[in-house]
Amino acid sequence: MSQKDRAVATSVIEIANLCVSYSQAKVLHDVSLDVRQGEVVALLGRNGAGRTTTLRAIMGLVSKRSGSIKIFGRETISWTPYRIARIGVGFCPEERGIFSSLNCKENLLLPPTVKNASSAFSLNELYEIFPNLAERLSSVGTSLSGGEQQMLAIARILRTGSQTLLLDEISEGLAPVIVNALGALVSNLKKRGYTILLVEQNVTFARPLADRFYFLENGRVADMVHAADIDMRSDAIESYLNV
Repeated sequence: MSQKDRAVATSVIEIANLCVSYSQAKVLHDVSLDVRQGEVVALLGRNGAGRTTTLRAIMGLVSKRSGSIKIFGRETISWTPYRIARIGVGFCPEERGIFSSLNCKENLLLPPTVKNASSAFSLNELYEIFPNLAERLSSVGTSLSGGEQQMLAIARILRTGSQTLLLDEISEGLAPVIVNALGALVSNLKKRGYTILLVEQNVTFARPLADRFYFLENGRVADMVHAADIDMRSDAIESYLNV
């Protein structure tokens, strides 16, 4: 996305002064960021920096949160996960959420489509994108390989028609050929106008995909870098990510 496009793009997700606590421990401290229409934004940081918690807060999956989370201009800080999903936000958690009691096809068909979602991928389209799934439809969901489970988790979201995606560590622990395929998929979704917030620790994976990069440190936004400036900020970026 060009500088001019960034200036006029509408924010799909706007977070301001977001604080999240688990029990007595405060995990996020006044986090503010935005994701604009058609962008891929990467949220990077060390383990424990608060990246996954940020996604869970957007989806309404944490109870102790304060501040502001606007989606499509609507304040959603008090909304339930179901209500957030129904307006077109799809969440692919790090643990993938595949049900062991369902086979591959049943997992795929489980979530409902978003109302009036003309963007929903058909099953045939998904089988073309993920041919491995077409061959494993009757297999128990959790018997699939790690890469196949990741494909299933993403395919499930695309079938709902959600065009705003929260993707948590989708490249983690997978073979390079699968990682490359997932990178190509994210790139294609971006071309189709999807808005994506991508949590990653794999900078190599996120770098060619993202328009902007936010860096979290100890539950706070430490920096935001545009893709065009990433090479000039390599030393700072290394400091945010190294243990």
